[in-house]
Amino acid sequence: MEVGAELLWNAVKPLILPAAVQVVKSIQRHRRKIFLRVLQMKKPLPWDNKILLVELLQPNKSDALSYLDSDFDAPDRYARAVVRFGATLEPYIQEYQVGPLPVANRSTALAPLDHIYNKGKGYQRIYDLDSEELAIFLYGIGASIADITQRLLNGTATGSENDTLAGASSTPLIFEDDKVFQWTQIYGLSAGACLDDYLFPSGLMFKTDITGRDPAKWSVVAWQYNGIFYNSEGAFRSAINSSGFSVAGIGVDGDWACTDRSGDPLPHDELNPPVPVQPDGARFAVDEHEKYVEWMDFTFYLSFSKDLGMHLHDITYKGERIVYEVGLQEALAHYASASDPFFASNAYLDSEYGIGQLTFQLVSGFDCPAYATYLNTSYYTGESTHIHPSSICLFEHDTGYPIQRHTTPLYVSVTKNIAFIVRSSATVGNYDYMFDYEFYLDGSIHITVRASGYIESSFWASNQGGEDGFHIHDHLAGSMHDHVINYKLDLDVAGTANSVVRSALIPTTQVYPWSNGKPINQMKFERTFLASEDEGKLNWDANNAVMYSVVNKDAVNPYATGNRNYLVIENSTILGNSVNWATHHLYAVQHKDSEPKSAYPYNGFDPNAPVVDFNKFFDGDSLDQEDIVLYFNLGMHHIPDTSDLPNTVFTSAQSSIVLAPQNYLLGDPSRATIHQTRINFINGTVTNALTFGAKQPTCAVDLSVTAPDLKSFVGEVYFSKYPNHPDAQMIGNPGDGALAGLV
Repeated sequence: MEVGAELLWNAVKPLILPAAVQVVKSIQRHRRKIFLRVLQMKKPLPWDNKILLVELLQPNKSDALSYLDSDFDAPDRYARAVVRFGATLEPYIQEYQVGPLPVANRSTALAPLDHIYNKGKGYQRIYDLDSEELAIFLYGIGASIADITQRLLNGTATGSENDTLAGASSTPLIFEDDKVFQWTQIYGLSAGACLDDYLFPSGLMFKTDITGRDPAKWSVVAWQYNGIFYNSEGAFRSAINSSGFSVAGIGVDGDWACTDRSGDPLPHDELNPPVPVQPDGARFAVDEHEKYVEWMDFTFYLSFSKDLGMHLHDITYKGERIVYEVGLQEALAHYASASDPFFASNAYLDSEYGIGQLTFQLVSGFDCPAYATYLNTSYYTGESTHIHPSSICLFEHDTGYPIQRHTTPLYVSVTKNIAFIVRSSATVGNYDYMFDYEFYLDGSIHITVRASGYIESSFWASNQGGEDGFHIHDHLAGSMHDHVINYKLDLDVAGTANSVVRSALIPTTQVYPWSNGKPINQMKFERTFLASEDEGKLNWDANNAVMYSVVNKDAVNPYATGNRNYLVIENSTILGNSVNWATHHLYAVQHKDSEPKSAYPYNGFDPNAPVVDFNKFFDGDSLDQEDIVLYFNLGMHHIPDTSDLPNTVFTSAQSSIVLAPQNYLLGDPSRATIHQTRINFINGTVTNALTFGAKQPTCAVDLSVTAPDLKSFVGEVYFSKYPNHPDAQMIGNPGDGALAGLV
């Protein structure tokens, strides 16, 4: 279906390969200005300087709206460049603004990108840049205790091809006084068809001091095995050689750990399940070049970034903007343990690894219907452009329940509930996150995140009392953890002059004129407005009796009963000030161009000195008829049990929020669809069946078009800067690009 609107300038249209290459060349021309010794190598080493990322710097909202809603010129486009400076004893990351674009030798400037970060500068120290040296150091430790690992775990972790063990280190780094530490646990390597190493922790772990860049000064400072802590290798060896020392063993790989089919056949499972079809083709329009989408009364633009993946922009409903921007800000997986120092130190900020660069191709017919429309995504990192084919899907589907129904003595009325889904999925290490934006005929938008994949399991120690979770398999405990997924939601309801209203159902006991002097237990409806950001940190009510809405006080419905609005149905010692967005469920702040994001991908490098500290957003600004931005958290407590083996399932690990119109329209907009019926009857006889113009499809269906073409899975396509030629593409496995973009 063709796009019906005449498209305006797209404020979020990404940089394409030639433009990104020109930005890189511009940075190279300015290398003396920013003291760059080396800026490009086929394989940069830790002591080299490296351009980590080049992407579009989104324009200020104030500039974009001046163009979109007024007669101002389109704002200039700039690139955001992230440069890693490794040629120093104190390596760091610095961000730069390059532009205006397109690049021209005389007019293109390069300047530090500081104004959008409340640290005061787009700068972050790196304390563990020397990953190759660290790997050598850890393998050296493995070699020095090969006799121990052979005895306790029947294997080695020395870096040799014959190893059956490997180490995994905690994150973020542990800062104690002026020292930097981390815990490393030994894991068993998978021995079967599935890559399931996450399920084979050994309970053998050690703490290392990795302060500074000289590996000769690094050391092991503590050990733990089977839940018992040792403050030196000598103490550990003495315990091993003592009488009564218990060898706990390690889990054994098998079918139980693999995602392939196993177990007894299910009744009737040999029959094909139901499949959805589009009898008349797609009922939505996509401009793939502009990343513009139309469905029913909704329109919006898509953007995509290496750090955060898919965002939606300029969402309009019935021709009027309701959302300027909505998208992921950060994904936190925070582990906890009373007995395991490795998991007690583990908390992942996933944007550091690049949620966008880990958004891979969707499997047609499984991740999305075979008839879905698929879009490619791309990003520029490691001096190459990487393309992930078919990594966003768009499709309509019948939810399987009606959006409306009612039966009377004379007729029954029922309306199909058709939703439009925009979906992507990112694999961040052991976990797969599926991100959905769902649009409905009633004008609501549902935002959902689901989690699947392997749990990062912990070792079930012989002295463990169950405080860390369930005992779910041999030597295996379900490591308890929280997922907190932070989103930005910039609502513009009937313009940017908005307020936040708290609507509450309050239990009350009162005497009414009609109650004969007797007190009656009742409820009353109470609405209060948030005055300023001092009231902007909110938690959901325990019994869901409180709702929050963004309203325009100056836009009252004709009945004067309500403003037009849209309804929006603890501290970590590990992560310091880097996750202050995770302390509450919902936040309301006044929009500032200098506060575009609640988090920063490299906050975890120095958690106590984050580039973006969300607490600084709350400085008492008014929330009364101002441009309001909401931040909200989706998430789940996860205490893994046996049903998480081999993988956690989407059906139970999910969280959603609903953005719904409230007093925004004068009625239910889903009445506009023709896909409903009213069946009139009398005394058991149907007298008329109204279909409102909908025609039932009568053609034969070629079921082959509903079957996925599984051999079309590509993986990852990437174009190197040298040579910069459209035909010079390479195809790799999912994740190849992620490795190229690592710090």
